[in-house]
Amino acid sequence: MQEQYRTVAREGVHETEVNRSRFICALAPAATEQEAQDFVARIRKEHPTATHNCFAYVVGADASVQKAGDDGEPGGTAGVPMLQMLMRRDIRYAVAVVTRYYGGVKLGAGGLIRAYGGAVGEALDALGTVTRQRFRLATVAVDHQRAGRLENDLRATGRAVREVRYGEAVTIEIGLPEADVETFGAWLADVSAGTARLELGGEAYGDV
Repeated sequence: MQEQYRTVAREGVHETEVNRSRFICALAPAATEQEAQDFVARIRKEHPTATHNCFAYVVGADASVQKAGDDGEPGGTAGVPMLQMLMRRDIRYAVAVVTRYYGGVKLGAGGLIRAYGGAVGEALDALGTVTRQRFRLATVAVDHQRAGRLENDLRATGRAVREVRYGEAVTIEIGLPEADVETFGAWLADVSAGTARLELGGEAYGDV
């Protein structure tokens, strides 16, 4: 698994003009390929009179799914440069749709490649990106007496507390960088006088 990846901070739209043609780039996070396809369909519906609605998306922390479409532009002049821009910026789990309203001036293949790739790059700059780090999920079980203080200690030392559940014991779900697991076990035994139990779970990604 990738240690970390970057994705789009939020859904949004950024518009540029090249030789009187309008290029409107809509960007959004997409957790699955279906989400990406739904977003493309939605933007196409919003711009039914546009000359072209070209798209590119990357799904998977390791970029296992990569798709691009030119929507009538000459092959390789729209979707591919959009996809290349996402890949060059290490963007994952994201979808981009560039809507073009033709302004009467032909751009040529080189001009189109620059315009479509550039529209995505500018939109990424405008909307911002976030980095997600790979975490090991872990659960700490501790008695009620020590729980409040332990939760405060976890937050004070910058641990990612994901959930706290109260039952016979208090269970606190946290995210740990893989390299930190051993050190954390020793720290936990120390602060809880050996009473807290640590169970390691699967892996997930969280904001850095």
